[in-house]
Amino acid sequence: MQFLGSLFFTAFLFVWTFLLATVFFLVGAFMPFRKRFFFARLWGSSLLTVLRWACRLDYTVEGLENIPPGAHVSLWKHASTWETLAINVVIPRQAWVLKRELLWIPVVGWCVQMLHAIAIDRSARSTAVNQVIEQGRRRLDEGSWVVIFPEGTRMPAGTTRRYGVSGTLLASRTGRLIVPVAHNAGYFWPRRSLIKRPGTVRVIVGPPIVAAGRDPREINTEVQGWIEGKMKELVPEGYLQGR
Repeated sequence: MQFLGSLFFTAFLFVWTFLLATVFFLVGAFMPFRKRFFFARLWGSSLLTVLRWACRLDYTVEGLENIPPGAHVSLWKHASTWETLAINVVIPRQAWVLKRELLWIPVVGWCVQMLHAIAIDRSARSTAVNQVIEQGRRRLDEGSWVVIFPEGTRMPAGTTRRYGVSGTLLASRTGRLIVPVAHNAGYFWPRRSLIKRPGTVRVIVGPPIVAAGRDPREINTEVQGWIEGKMKELVPEGYLQGR
């Protein structure tokens, strides 16, 4: 049954994404920018609902009181496709930092552009960092949060690598706060896996970290320490490492 539910959800994910993107592409250009994010939130919340129904995979969020007013920078653990849905529900209106290849997807890529996403060339590291800082500053000034996966790619559950510095640089230079987020979705929806395991994903929103006037490398160490520390607490009970 878990296989059939996972197969159904995957098919629904592709069909619903294309249908909703088509509607948004047709009407989004006529909407005020501040209202366009409604479609992204609808996309995320509806898919999480279907995921709960089809795969018995639910979620909880702790620490919502740590999300400050205004527009800031949020750094998320990246271990699954799941968090690309959840960020739209947990964090206020936002601009995502993503690889530019996603813009090449017909209809979907055009919609991503309409939401003012920050598309970077990951092969050009210094240029990519400059793109995040330059475009991220504009997005923050527009009133949008900037959401970044500092590991740059999905990491298998229980692993990490050095965090990229673009998010902490952006926060440091603009004087915005950093809100770190940890979750254990990678244990239930592993990367490159069709099967979604039943259970409850735990999301923890951390206390805001002040970045203004600080060394971005020092901030990065603090952010990674907090997120990866929480990850050790979020290993599901009974989970066997490497399973």
